[in-house]
Amino acid sequence: MRVVHVVLPGDIDDPATPSGGNTYDRRACHGLTALGWAVREHPVPGGWPRPGPGERAALAGVLAGLPDGALVLLDGLVASVVPEVLAPHAIRLRLVVLVHLPLEDEAEAWTLALAAGVVTTSEWTRRRLLDRYALPAGRVWSAPPGVDPAPVAPGSPAGGRLLCVAAVTPVKGHDVLAAALATLADVPWTCVCVGALTRDPGFVDRLRRQLTDAGLADRVRLPGPCTGAALDAAYAAADLLVLPSRQETYGMAVTEALARGVPVLGSATGGLPEALGRAPDGARPGLLVPPDDPAALAAALRGWLTGPDLRTRLRGAARRRRDTLSGWTVTADRLATALTEATA
Repeated sequence: MRVVHVVLPGDIDDPATPSGGNTYDRRACHGLTALGWAVREHPVPGGWPRPGPGERAALAGVLAGLPDGALVLLDGLVASVVPEVLAPHAIRLRLVVLVHLPLEDEAEAWTLALAAGVVTTSEWTRRRLLDRYALPAGRVWSAPPGVDPAPVAPGSPAGGRLLCVAAVTPVKGHDVLAAALATLADVPWTCVCVGALTRDPGFVDRLRRQLTDAGLADRVRLPGPCTGAALDAAYAAADLLVLPSRQETYGMAVTEALARGVPVLGSATGGLPEALGRAPDGARPGLLVPPDDPAALAAALRGWLTGPDLRTRLRGAARRRRDTLSGWTVTADRLATALTEATA
């Protein structure tokens, strides 16, 4: 039986701070276990990716306690910011770094140079790392997230039920969405922004003021994080997923929506177009606009809200794209292959 030690952020299972990265890590651990791997989890508490001395010491203690030759899969949120902690163990341990979000700095460069292998969560991220760093292409793999099958969302005739699923932070572009929606007061819509409100409280406060000043406080809801059945219900009630991210390495919410046949309006940034993909006939199951562009986002939203033919076309493409999505077993297979080859 292959054994892998997995170093994870301490909040991986905290329902108050759900994230795509945490979901990926949890499903990856379950998937490797299902494939017959012995998975030893090592959550490291603290404020990753901004660790203090205590967090660094905790990680150093975890690594020091592992036997020589151990295979270690480290979440990049932890590993990429503390190469000096990894360096003393890089020869005796077989380190593989799982990169969710490239940092593109000297610390990450050092970390990835120390690693026996690197796994990314999108092809876009893999290409980005190979372009940015002097890494051998043969030891950088991608294992994009899977998605679970789900019933098709019925959708409403008017298409006015908008959904955003993302932690409320500047990088996810909620302020861009608010600015776009402020120009659409003349058409009917509601918007639910599901996501953690604790990552950047100052930004959340500014967003609430922005919504109030624009007269949108009663049309845009910020209910906080949702998981499980509550999140399923949010997707089932949605007509359109809106993800106006300034930066996105993949966008698991995109495939979660597509699994229900819900079209997506997102930013043409990073790996988001990869997640959106195309239906077998080549049709896009949604719309892409430039990031950080409220006017372009507003124009696309107005086109959706006022265009029944567009809604019909995108819903059809989303339902066809739904049939092409990969499950988490494919992700686990790719990750297992990467771990095996990286440490051969």
